[in-house]
Parts: sequence; structure tokens; C-alpha cells
Amino acid sequence: MKRIAAFLLMLPLAACFEPGEGTYTVSDYLADDALRAEQLAKCRENPGQLAATPNCENATEADGKARLQRMNKALGG
Repeated sequence: MKRIAAFLLMLPLAACFEPGEGTYTVSDYLADDALRAEQLAKCRENPGQLAATPNCENATEADGKARLQRMNKALGG
């Protein structure tokens, strides 16, 4: 009974929060250059709050991998 009451009390609070933007994987960011560039711009705009978020870490990782792929391609590999 206490659990039901606690759930009913917390339910209105859940409606107050906006849903997050979701978390993209490194593969998602590698596949979509525009998405990666947009996320990196957001991360660089506010590094104090966003640098340690999963999306910023994944976008940064994907950016590094994309750079290595471009360098490899430029060198003929």
C-alpha cells in the first residue's frame, strides 16, 4: 500500500520534466557528419556542463575516428 501511495505521489512530478534528447552512439555520430558537427558545437559552446555527458564524449570519440579515417584515406590506405 505504501508503494502505491508513493508511486501516485511521484507520478505528477514525472510530468514536470522534459524528455532528454537521447544518447547517440559513436557509430551514430560516425554515420552522420551533420549530427556530429552539431553536437560538437554544443559541447564546445558549454564545456563546463556538457563535456562529461555521454553525447559529447561519443561525438568527440567519433570525431577522432573520422579524422583518422580521412587521414588514412588521404595517405592511400
